[in-house]
Amino acid sequence: MKIVVIGGSGLIGRQLVSDLAHRGHEVVAASPSRGVDSVTGTGLASAVAGAQVVVDVSNAPSFADDEVLTFFRTSATNIATVAREAGVAHIVVLSIVGTDRLQVFGYFRGKQAQESAYAQSGVAVTIVRATQFFEFLSTIADGYTRDGIAHLPTFALQPVAAADVAAALTDVALSRPVNGIIEIAGPERAPVIEFVGTWLGHRDDPRAVVADEEAGYFGAPANDRTLVPGDGARLLPTRFEAWLAAQPIGEPA
Repeated sequence: MKIVVIGGSGLIGRQLVSDLAHRGHEVVAASPSRGVDSVTGTGLASAVAGAQVVVDVSNAPSFADDEVLTFFRTSATNIATVAREAGVAHIVVLSIVGTDRLQVFGYFRGKQAQESAYAQSGVAVTIVRATQFFEFLSTIADGYTRDGIAHLPTFALQPVAAADVAAALTDVALSRPVNGIIEIAGPERAPVIEFVGTWLGHRDDPRAVVADEEAGYFGAPANDRTLVPGDGARLLPTRFEAWLAAQPIGEPA
């Protein structure tokens, strides 16, 4: 098949393109750096022409509330329109576990708008909601650091390796659409402070770590259910210890 990966030059996109190509498919890695802009529509129709599947793993260039909402809504609407006109049989979109529970957070409102645009597109769609990536732990640590101290929340996470997410998306792209949502997650659940604290220790990071039960998720209220999957989620294989062992000591992910 011809499969178009929107956001094909990003963390997940690069691995997804490689995985699909190794399975023998014609893969187009579409991104602004390759002349395909899903917001303006530049190059989109030619990239999608003749494709059977489109996978959207794009990310917003800004986290500002209005900009991220505009990006995801506009991009998804444009991709869906072009895909419908090109006769694409299946759209797969990568979203986030907890999207519907964190609507006070601008990024998640953007992801909800993206999901809705695809669900209403008239093209068969599978929404894959993933938990936070192991590779995101450094960003989490930085976001909670004040005066050299990481004030980390204690609500639960069930993070996942980016390579596992790419592999799962490959399987979904090559399967029948579910016209609904699939949740994927890592195999282990623990408080944010445990995952991030262990990661900082692996990096020999000098920051002190303290628990902050009121921290929330970047300012949004969160609890042990907010960012973890429900029953029936697909649990992916890589354990945190194994992923950690593969990371260079003292180096960021």
